[in-house]
Amino acid sequence: MLFEIRHVTDYEYDEPVRESIMELWMRPRPSATQRVVNFELEIDPRAQTFSYGDNFGNTVHHFDVPQPHKRLVIIANSVVETQAPLEPGPLSAAEWDRLDTDATRGEFFDFLRPHGFATQTPELGAFVAKREISALRRHDPLTALRALNKTLYQSFDYETGVTGADSPIDHALIEGRGVCQDFAHIMIAICRDWGIPARYVSGYLHTNRAGGDRSDPDHTHAWIETFLPSLQWVGFDPTNNAMAGERHIAVAVGRDYADVPPSRGVFKGEAESKLSVGVQVREAQTTSGVSEYLRMSAPAVAAARRRATSAALMVQQQQQQQA
Repeated sequence: MLFEIRHVTDYEYDEPVRESIMELWMRPRPSATQRVVNFELEIDPRAQTFSYGDNFGNTVHHFDVPQPHKRLVIIANSVVETQAPLEPGPLSAAEWDRLDTDATRGEFFDFLRPHGFATQTPELGAFVAKREISALRRHDPLTALRALNKTLYQSFDYETGVTGADSPIDHALIEGRGVCQDFAHIMIAICRDWGIPARYVSGYLHTNRAGGDRSDPDHTHAWIETFLPSLQWVGFDPTNNAMAGERHIAVAVGRDYADVPPSRGVFKGEAESKLSVGVQVREAQTTSGVSEYLRMSAPAVAAARRRATSAALMVQQQQQQQA
């Protein structure tokens, strides 16, 4: 499948800041099932970008806006072609022994130990006991992971605003609600406790609400990948009770969200900042050139978003008056 992705990040400041320095994890990762046809960054105010690869093989873009500004708009435009991975069948119970080797533990040390948001807590221990999750290990690793994926899907409601980007997993565990980032961290923590290397994947999903997807189509998405010696890295999406497929577009991988936020930076000044993010993922028809959808300039996109917001508020006010 061929997808066009527009990812708009809009920082607004209540007074001018003197300088902004940013890092971005927004360029999709090339892989055996994913080809990056085109990637462009637009930054307003204009800035020169530099890129480098981080320790996990992700592309990171860095830029500096050295002049005063009250707004910073970052637009990442991508065209990505994906293929559906082969659907793996059950593995033998010997796969647990293949995981429990010095070679596996040494090579994937970073993805086996607790880190940051993906860590063991008393709340997680209580959740695992209540749901009898440890019993899933009687199956082969792949079957156990599929069952765990389903269990997490059934155990939590998807609801935005309950947790934040810096929320520990206990918030979602206590509330019984959260978003993809929370579910990914919970599943990673359990997998690592089982001795299965697991990593956090940030990216996008071409959401199919009619097909049962719960994810917000206007936001980035997160899922996990686990390493199984017989299959290599295999993706699971506990938000939607699915294995990662051709509608999942991977951008970056890390130990947890803190390793691969879409944007991270600092500014000089005493201003209060407001962040707005919008994501659009749509199926494309051709790889010949970049569509008009991806050609809008940063100021044009910002203006379009303001007009859309104003129009939505006007409709809401009219509906309230009619009521």
